Amino acid sequence: MIKQFTLALITLLICVTASAQIRLPKVIASNMVLQQKQPVPVWGWAKAGRTVKVTFGSQTKTATADTAGYWKVTLSSLKANDKPQDLLISSDTSNIKLTNILVGEVWLCSGQSNMEYTMRLMKNYTKPAKGIDSAELELTTNNPQIRLFKVEKKLSLPDVITTGWNECGGEALAQMSAAGYYFAKNLQAKLHVPIGIISSSWGGSRIEPWTAPSAYTVLPAFAKEAAQTPLMIDEVEPGKNYKSMIEPLAPFALHGFLWYQGESNCMLNEPGMRYADKMQALVDGWRKQWNQPKAPFYSVLIAPHYYTRRKDKVPHTPQTEAEFWEQQVQSTQIPNTALITITDLVDDLPNIHPSYKWEIGRRLSLLALAKDYGVKNLTYSGPMYKSMQVTDNKIVLKFTDAAGLKTSDGKAPDFFTIAGADGNYVEAKAEISGNTITLSSPQVAKPTTARFAWTEIARPNLVNGAGLPAVPFRTDGLKWEYKK
Repeated sequence: MIKQFTLALITLLICVTASAQIRLPKVIASNMVLQQKQPVPVWGWAKAGRTVKVTFGSQTKTATADTAGYWKVTLSSLKANDKPQDLLISSDTSNIKLTNILVGEVWLCSGQSNMEYTMRLMKNYTKPAKGIDSAELELTTNNPQIRLFKVEKKLSLPDVITTGWNECGGEALAQMSAAGYYFAKNLQAKLHVPIGIISSSWGGSRIEPWTAPSAYTVLPAFAKEAAQTPLMIDEVEPGKNYKSMIEPLAPFALHGFLWYQGESNCMLNEPGMRYADKMQALVDGWRKQWNQPKAPFYSVLIAPHYYTRRKDKVPHTPQTEAEFWEQQVQSTQIPNTALITITDLVDDLPNIHPSYKWEIGRRLSLLALAKDYGVKNLTYSGPMYKSMQVTDNKIVLKFTDAAGLKTSDGKAPDFFTIAGADGNYVEAKAEISGNTITLSSPQVAKPTTARFAWTEIARPNLVNGAGLPAVPFRTDGLKWEYKK
């Protein structure tokens, strides 16, 4: 018995040693989902000059490791397949077999704590006042058509720290981004193809650490910083999280990105369109890393919160968050980007972590379904300000995505204010007429500007026929242009 055990151990060691001749990035592993309808890179490291063969389905590709040992093959476009397959990687001295591989849609979700917010309920969790929170029920289910890959919060190079790809269920689901999971669940239910979600987030993080440093140096908005060494963006060295938790994932084929971040930058009370510029650096940098210049990038307008009650380095006014929302909205001028609004998903303003993540994931999925997957007749955005017209003592507002304009509680629209030339804003009477809003106030004889939800406590009732909330705005807001 001892002899047999020793022989088995020696055999195992030989296999491990042989397999070690080829090293793969951790994102390429058993249980993964490969992206359909686009070339699929498979890469790794081997002894310099060694030929590596990759076989998947009917395809076989070969590559030769360069002087640094790096090799890469690119599989031709794949069709969605919900039946598990094997991926074989071999050289003359070693063989690796990755099992249970599906083909479907892959998305990367990132940001700070509201994206990191897991399916496992927090200790101080309070049940939401509206809707049915399905998190507890979801944790009792399994869905092998959804695969989860969580990047741990470790700054480790050259690869990410992770438990790898896992079928959706059990502990893997409990530790997964709730917003990311519900996005995947809604996509899978509608598209009927496997979905892979990569989650890489860090609570409390700003946008700069997630951005490739080189992406700042090419934008005019950061020319001053680019001329200095070391590169610092608003007292932060960029790229720390990017280098450890994003860059090692590329060029793993994926469809697009989800971004839920901004609270930490809002706390800085940055002037002008600073965050919009930073969003361009982030988006441009990630797209360049994946060599996908048109990859969709969808984000979340941060939730209403009492920033004025925080003890931050810089003071806040009730309008600080609204001014930040404006930057988020303006940044959607970046091609193939969009955002969702969640002003209606907050029960407790002191809590910066609203619990309605299932609805956040659903709304993000509406963007993808309509913009990326061709689902017709799908409303994916709340009403967004388009234009205004002053008639006598009233302001008439026009919106996009305003079909079925109404209020969620049947009352008059709230959180509208108007002002005259003196700039003193007062509460306005708001009336819905078709897809327009008419504003007036006996205190403003000649109104010139209007604001909607222009305060951190705004949880307005204006929605469209699909129940999606209107986007905060001011008619005389700052403008931003995408720098190509």
